[in-house]
Amino acid sequence: MSKTLVIANETIEGNALLEAIPYGNEVRVVAPALNSRLRHWLSDEDQARRAAELRLTRCLERLAALGVDATGRIGDADPLLAIEDELRTFPADEILISTHPRGRSGWLARNLVDRACDRFGLPVLHVVTPLAGDRELVAA
Repeated sequence: MSKTLVIANETIEGNALLEAIPYGNEVRVVAPALNSRLRHWLSDEDQARRAAELRLTRCLERLAALGVDATGRIGDADPLLAIEDELRTFPADEILISTHPRGRSGWLARNLVDRACDRFGLPVLHVVTPLAGDRELVAA
């Protein structure tokens, strides 16, 4: 059975992501606990972790309703570190990264998809969840 590691933040509940997750694979969803710079500087992560946990729970419930057996965790605020941490315990065959469209996505502005391809040597599927609700799949 193939293993898919999914990393997503605000787009975690988007239909584009849910449609891109391969059925029949073992799936692990990681929701980074993203925080504001000020809260990070003050070491106040509680609100970010609660928000990530709520998004993750709703995503896992929707996946279960679709018949996808998935587990999930809250990850590091840095998505590359979140992926690296998870790969230590979940040896994925592929990584699925969900982002907002270019121009709205901080992850794309920081070149997350290419950096993940270079760093982990695994196939990476990039799912864009546009604000209009259409989907665009980009294989990296």
